Amino acid sequence: MFTHRKRIVGDTRTSHTSIVARTMATMSNPGPVFTPTSTDAWIERDANVVWHGFTQMQTFAENRPLIVADSDGHYLIDSDGRRYFDAVSSLWVTTLGHRVPELDDAIIQQLGRGAHSTMLGNGNQIVVELSEALAKVVPVDTAHFLYASDGASAVEQALKMAFQYWVNCGIGGHTKFLAFRGAYHGDTIGALSVGDDGFGADIFNALRFPVLRAPAFNDPNCFDTAIAMIEQHAQELAAVIIEPSVQAASGMQLCDLDGLRRFGAACKQHNVLLICDEIATGFGRTGDLFASTTCGLQPDLLCLGKGLTAGYLAMSVTAASDEIFRAFLGPDLGDKTFYHGHSFGGNALAAAVALRHLELIDAWDVLANVRERSAEMEQLLHDRLDAKPAVKEIRLRGVMGGVELAPPQPGLRWGRKVAAAALDHGVFLRPIGDTVILMPPCTITSQQVHDVVHALAASIDAACDPAAIGPATIEPATIEPATIEPAP
Repeated sequence: MFTHRKRIVGDTRTSHTSIVARTMATMSNPGPVFTPTSTDAWIERDANVVWHGFTQMQTFAENRPLIVADSDGHYLIDSDGRRYFDAVSSLWVTTLGHRVPELDDAIIQQLGRGAHSTMLGNGNQIVVELSEALAKVVPVDTAHFLYASDGASAVEQALKMAFQYWVNCGIGGHTKFLAFRGAYHGDTIGALSVGDDGFGADIFNALRFPVLRAPAFNDPNCFDTAIAMIEQHAQELAAVIIEPSVQAASGMQLCDLDGLRRFGAACKQHNVLLICDEIATGFGRTGDLFASTTCGLQPDLLCLGKGLTAGYLAMSVTAASDEIFRAFLGPDLGDKTFYHGHSFGGNALAAAVALRHLELIDAWDVLANVRERSAEMEQLLHDRLDAKPAVKEIRLRGVMGGVELAPPQPGLRWGRKVAAAALDHGVFLRPIGDTVILMPPCTITSQQVHDVVHALAASIDAACDPAAIGPATIEPATIEPATIEPAP
């Protein structure tokens, strides 16, 4: 069902023929081309000029970073030609795999029409078409879409929309936000404020605005407390914000779905705006197209990103309900205008691939595959890992998983060491602390599920010996370069 088929490229506009032809020639190369430079040399070059996010650059080279030279389906290929299954979807963005011919073609076709035009006061046909398609599937009433480039920006837009909504309605006092412990909503100041401490957020406390904070998902009273807070503070709240179903950056913490339903109902009952941050959970990751729909949530504002373009290009969007949207209507250049927008918001290339992505999710029955593979993965994880003393807990919803390790003392960096060991088994993982994250593409096959779980189990055995407590060194790779076959 998910085999990458031969690329068929349609006609493009004459004025761009030479550009598109060159692009096609580059992309249709059946095999990767590698320079003789080794991975170690590339790491050195990288460290000399690149500053990586969420990375201590002093120890960057010690953690066996993957330097990608090419990709093929569900696999990344490093500078030495080794292949690795992308078990974290390149930080949770790739939904169908790399170099998907249908998605490549969508970009090439749009490139023949133009890569970008401003959306500030003007439009683009492909963005209109994408918005019409999204409006049919998002759990937002008569949605209107404001585009940005990353998840944090989509959240920032939603916070500002919620705040200004009350101002535009002439209702004072709604100046606070309610968020959850363990939440992560991005790194811009507003998103950082509604997110919990951790990931260095507390360094910027002087810049963050205060929020009302409900308990984390792993607290059994999480939603009872949150509902009580809504009842108490309804006349002060601009909005509440939640990651429905899964707090991904908190190590894949899962919420009680019945509690989430009650929470959504309480927002409606008390006329409190609900922002659902589905940057990570959107586009099939949990087995439904959007996690909000699993519990019947109908957010006033919905934030989407990551998988929106299947991991191809940077794009995010904030979907606003018709009620929110109409509160911003008024005279030209008037106070009710939402004075917010980004240079590359609604990029045409990103919109084209996002639209084709939506079509493929339906055509390939991707959601059914997620549900089937999730059940298979859950059973395998428990069969292979439950008996291991090094494993504390396994959490999985859809294809969003976290295996929390149980190091006997702090500072052993078991998460890092397991991810490094997994490279020796041809699997690319990225941990969050001592929780090893699993978020493979939604088109993962049954055999690949088995391969990933086998690699994870072997890597835990290799890296997490409770009796061998010592310096948390990470050994270099010992595997031989893999044979690279051209994509079918």
